[in-house]
Amino acid sequence: MQEIQFNDSLIIIPTFNEVDNIGRLLREVMNVEFPLDVLVVDDASSDGTVQAVRALIVEFEDRITLIQRPEKLGLGTAYIAGFKWALSRHYSYIFEMDADFSHRPEELVKLYNACHVDEFDVAIGSRYKKGIRVVNWPFGRIILSLGASWYVRLITGMPVSDPTAGFICYRRRVLSYIKLDEIKFIGYAFQIEMKFRAYQIGFRMVEVPIVFFDRERGVSKLSKGIIKEAIFGVIKMKFNSLFGKFNEN
Repeated sequence: MQEIQFNDSLIIIPTFNEVDNIGRLLREVMNVEFPLDVLVVDDASSDGTVQAVRALIVEFEDRITLIQRPEKLGLGTAYIAGFKWALSRHYSYIFEMDADFSHRPEELVKLYNACHVDEFDVAIGSRYKKGIRVVNWPFGRIILSLGASWYVRLITGMPVSDPTAGFICYRRRVLSYIKLDEIKFIGYAFQIEMKFRAYQIGFRMVEVPIVFFDRERGVSKLSKGIIKEAIFGVIKMKFNSLFGKFNEN
């Protein structure tokens, strides 16, 4: 009997009203040069995003899966749902990726090689490793992002130049070890918390330089509430790590 071959990587893509991007993005991801599947986690999009994904599920058969959630529940909870889905299956490498072409599909292979070949546990697609690699962001947004990165490093002591990055590859064992139900944040602070927990545990992390592009289509989901969560959440997270215990099994 011929042995069934499984793709070893899963790309998790959260969506909320991304019909202008998702179809083209999925087609490009399907052409990446290593074996992967895609999980789209949609938060009740009303613009046709779900219909666009369903059309591609038919075309690419078992390689694309859709999880539909009843309302907008936040980036962090979308990824947690995706992580749990991946861990209930065979995937060895689990990726985070935005739906708006900020992260380019052709750079997925850099993260894959960092984990699969170089055996790092977490590979971070970094905008600020070896210079500032951001295209079409206004100057104020760059300063805000750099300031946030400096602030996170100062508070946490984590040696990561782009702690809010959302283009990441995790080896399976990282997500298996972290207590996903204890992750508190749902906005961009989620990205910080996941990296900080991996760092506290002692997993090997590496930053891989990538080029980050501002979205050309659709609307940004950044809000004042998300920024506030990150500012005050980092202090609380560090406090808990000093007087509590992260991931004690």
